[in-house]
Amino acid sequence: MEVRINLAVELEDERALEEIIAARLKIDVKRIRGIKIIRKAVDARRYRGAGIKFNYIVDVDIAGKVALRDGVMKVPAAEEEHQHYSLAPNPYPLIIGFGPAGMFAALELARAGLEPIIFERGGDVDSRTVKVEKFFNSGDLDVNSNVQFGEGGAGTFSDGKLTTRLNDSLIDYVLKIFIEAGAPAEIGYLQKPHIGTDKLRAVVKNIRQQIIDLGGKIYFNAQVTDLESAALIVNNEQRFSADVIFLGIGHSARDTYEMLNARGVAMEAKAFAVGVRIEHPQEFINIAQYGADFANPKLPVADYFLTYKGDGRGAYSFCMCPGGKVVAATSEIGRVVTNGMSNFDRNSGVANSALLVTVDRRDFGEGILSGIRFQRRLESAAFELAGKNYFAPVQSVGDFLTGRADCTNFVVKPTYPIGYKVVDLNKILPHEIANTLKEALIFWNGKIKNYAAADVVLTGVETRTSAPCRILRDKITRCSISHNNIYPIGEGAGYAGGIMSSAIDGIKSARSYMQAQK
Repeated sequence: MEVRINLAVELEDERALEEIIAARLKIDVKRIRGIKIIRKAVDARRYRGAGIKFNYIVDVDIAGKVALRDGVMKVPAAEEEHQHYSLAPNPYPLIIGFGPAGMFAALELARAGLEPIIFERGGDVDSRTVKVEKFFNSGDLDVNSNVQFGEGGAGTFSDGKLTTRLNDSLIDYVLKIFIEAGAPAEIGYLQKPHIGTDKLRAVVKNIRQQIIDLGGKIYFNAQVTDLESAALIVNNEQRFSADVIFLGIGHSARDTYEMLNARGVAMEAKAFAVGVRIEHPQEFINIAQYGADFANPKLPVADYFLTYKGDGRGAYSFCMCPGGKVVAATSEIGRVVTNGMSNFDRNSGVANSALLVTVDRRDFGEGILSGIRFQRRLESAAFELAGKNYFAPVQSVGDFLTGRADCTNFVVKPTYPIGYKVVDLNKILPHEIANTLKEALIFWNGKIKNYAAADVVLTGVETRTSAPCRILRDKITRCSISHNNIYPIGEGAGYAGGIMSSAIDGIKSARSYMQAQK
């Protein structure tokens, strides 16, 4: 008999999981033939003096029968992993961008017998890594192969987070693909799965090879520079006929947005968020979240999520990277952009997170591309103020709150790799944004003591949080409302945020296209 059980296991419980399950079911441990962990999450709420717990969902194969009761149920029937289609391998679907949306759309099409052709403006992950490290070390930027562009998309140089707010049956399907491609098996059951930049690089190469083995083709250093009614122009010279196009361009492909807008592809400006990165000693965050248990080796490095609602605007933490570092994430000459990154082990000793305020038309005005112009103004101001050499502008929280720029002795040294200069971030951020961040920092300091201590460092600017434009599509067919052979997908199209939701969006659009061809 197979049953699914919900368990709450005390942190200090030293028994094996089999023994805990047997006690819960009131059976001999020898009757347990197998265990599969479905979910595992840390519960650090410690209500009324209770200790930290691990909340599990496990499937258990048991010899004989047990009673079904609260927290013990039959294992749900497995859903079909992917749909099956009988389609001719023509026309060859064209995919722009090899981030999560383009990658998973391509894999889904290839698994169905189609032979997708993918164009990625950046390099393969190995050559891209060389370019990124060169930029980190010298400030020598390749505008087409960097933290934003290249195999795997922007997520390849992040934390490899696979969390999502979606409640979708495709989540397990995507996780299984990642695991089969070499991701750690634990991502299949952890509440907050992550792969880490170091491991994700190998995973995306393995998924690429699957697509090639199934007949797909991938062109790197191949930027789509123009769009015709039934063709793409690549690198301003090569023409590829296109009956169907999947647009997985990523949220930083500003020149592509401009081209699509000029070619009449239906788009609109959308809200996004801007702000700074904050850094703390990782041990400080561990203590804040776990208390006296902060050094327990059973516990993962701690993260956090903070929100603040002011009178007119709100602020929130975003893309929190435990045990990581702040990275140089620009893709344009003469601009400074930050992001966060962690390796799988999250062992840098420093925690960083974006602190953001949402901006919309009241900030950047009317016009489809007005949000891009707003982003560029902030990034250019950061570049200018920090010395015009891709150094990042930094400031202590204490100085940011008072409008000074004196502190240079930070609680942790800024981890931004190229270099940094102490400046007044109030001269970069719009007044309304800066004021909301100040209110939020004071509020959060009341939630986590010393979170906004005077010597905590802020690094600017964070602007590439989500797409500044939305490529409009039909809710049912998922096609562009202006071009019925274009499928806008993923974060760059304005319909996802992060690796997991982008991958799911790519899969759903690929399936929608194939369903229409049956």
